[in-house]
Amino acid sequence: MNRATRNEEDYLKMLLRLKMTGDEVGTNHLAAKLHVAPPSVTSMLKKLKSKGLVNYKKYGHISLTNLGERIAISLLRKHRIWEVFLYKSLGFSWNEVHEIAEQLEHVRSEKLVDKLDEFLGFPKVDPHGDPIPSVDLLMADYEGFPLSQSRTGQLCRLVSVTDDSPEIIGQLDAIELALDSELTILGPGAPEGSVVIRHNGKVSLIREDLAKRLYVL
Repeated sequence: MNRATRNEEDYLKMLLRLKMTGDEVGTNHLAAKLHVAPPSVTSMLKKLKSKGLVNYKKYGHISLTNLGERIAISLLRKHRIWEVFLYKSLGFSWNEVHEIAEQLEHVRSEKLVDKLDEFLGFPKVDPHGDPIPSVDLLMADYEGFPLSQSRTGQLCRLVSVTDDSPEIIGQLDAIELALDSELTILGPGAPEGSVVIRHNGKVSLIREDLAKRLYVL
């Protein structure tokens, strides 16, 4: 089997992310996430299927094969280790590391990534609190539970952000909410599904789509 191209790897990783978040996995949704046209997605899925990397039928469910999932997890491992290096060793902010790691994750050398992991002291999570897959490509569970499932009066701490896109991190920066921030749940807000929290002496409204992406403990 030929190696997956960089573009093919991006598709595999996105399919893994959608599986992890429980999102719908269809051609239109995948196209929207990857910012490409649906016909391009259909063409790529046929290529990936021919390489034994995805299970796909027209108008049917899309899923990764075991091989496709291993490639996607390997990419995720590289991505998160590079984020730790950029953040801890080079001083990039947690809002900057994602897009740079998107480029670095395609480095082929497994030895380089393993050496980088060792250099960093074998970190368990990236700068956004996302668990880093093991060298054996085993996925660890997230700590805690989504903020959207919190209860009024609960005291908790932000331990991870499951979506590390600059847009999401930018929203958190705007309200000065960072990892390890202590929160008090004041109750539900409007619109429905929103959560009102107190943190750092201020009150913030967290909308449902963001609250589902914030894990607290």
